[in-house]
Amino acid sequence: MMLCSGLSSTLLLAATCSLITSGFIRAQLPVPPAVTPISRGRVITFDSLSVQRLSCERGVITVQSAVYRCADTQTCSQTGTQDIKNSCDGRKVCDINMNIISASDPGVCTYLDTTYTCVPAIHSVTCEGSQANLQCGEGQVIVVSWANYGRRDNTTCPDGNSDHVKNVLCSSPNSREYVTNRCNWQNNCSVGTSNTGFGDPCSGTYKYLEVFYTCQDASCPPGWTWFGGRCFIVNSSLKTWTDAEVHQEITAAVAASL
Repeated sequence: MMLCSGLSSTLLLAATCSLITSGFIRAQLPVPPAVTPISRGRVITFDSLSVQRLSCERGVITVQSAVYRCADTQTCSQTGTQDIKNSCDGRKVCDINMNIISASDPGVCTYLDTTYTCVPAIHSVTCEGSQANLQCGEGQVIVVSWANYGRRDNTTCPDGNSDHVKNVLCSSPNSREYVTNRCNWQNNCSVGTSNTGFGDPCSGTYKYLEVFYTCQDASCPPGWTWFGGRCFIVNSSLKTWTDAEVHQEITAAVAASL
């Protein structure tokens, strides 16, 4: 009697096959856990003439919240919070000009309350038109912490024309999602740095891709095997063709939920 095998949740159909003895099921890996912070910080700064400084002795900054408040702790306008994240995330030191508080709610907001974490990260910078290459050691996989396609300063990736680098508040909102979808849980990956993938967040500006990522040990659920950047499990049993189809569907559904 002829025996058949299944690969990656697909049964090889053949009229002459009535039994199945083995099958490889591939699981889609779960979303990577959040990177464990090295430390946490909170800075409260009064007076619109001051500068609020965030800093990480180890790792890089990830802003958790930046709230403008009044003297009675009432929350004021949130205008500028995303700008603070765009300016500070991924840096080791970041100075925030407190004049933005007065601009957001003149005469109302009196201080800025910012909380942030310091996370470990490898820093990658790739100029527009080039290929970003992220790489981890053997047995490790990439976990993206933060990414931005745009421009945050006028010194990174200069192109000789000052007009092309003067916009330093340029950020593509889908940067992290785009890089994460291509690189997470891979040992290495390449990402094209262009408007084609990220869109054009600031026309006329010469942009670059910044990525902060960590390398984590590759792991699979108990009973599964890591191979070629994915988790696999081998099922070996003697079944009728009908039972094999049912078993394959159930196992594939379980794998998809992992």
